[in-house]
Amino acid sequence: MPIDAQTLKTTMDRAALAAQKAEQDLNEADGKIGDGDTGVMLRRLSERLATAAPADEQDVGAFFQALGKASASGTGSSLGTLVTVSMLALAKETRGRTELPWSELGGLLQMVCATMMNRGGAALGDKTVVDSLDAVARAIAGLDEPSVIAQAARKAADQTLDVYRDKPNKIGRARMFSERSIGIDDPGMLAFKVLLDGISQNAAA
Repeated sequence: MPIDAQTLKTTMDRAALAAQKAEQDLNEADGKIGDGDTGVMLRRLSERLATAAPADEQDVGAFFQALGKASASGTGSSLGTLVTVSMLALAKETRGRTELPWSELGGLLQMVCATMMNRGGAALGDKTVVDSLDAVARAIAGLDEPSVIAQAARKAADQTLDVYRDKPNKIGRARMFSERSIGIDDPGMLAFKVLLDGISQNAAA
């Protein structure tokens, strides 16, 4: 079964539930090197996207367009901005299509990664969510079986956290506490793993 709007709707619902469950843990993780609000911001944004996801839309591009619009009006945070530009980029790339083969997912994530770097200013190696995105995109490139994709994605996300844990953050608020960030997981990378685990658990079973 290919990726369609209903697949994406289910994904948004799972992401919102995962963010809700992890809210406190993410806030505590962010509080070590930031404002302590990653959990609440992710939960609010995920809930808004799940609510805005059109139940009767078949055009995948139009679906992403609706999510981008909801994200843009839902929060003024940097997270919201990155999600907005990513959704709009996906909308442009998939407009007019009702189905996407799973083998295209890696390429789409690479595009999202590039979009986030262009807008947010982060580079690969800065210890941010784009490092996780890039690793997952490369790990699933060309794969076409959802369960295999889910397992490869989760493994890549876990390995990326391990690789960067003992490195300093090089961008964002955390860079002001660069030495303190050594030995601590980046909150954005943790948030990405929370969402990934939440949306892929059934596929990986």
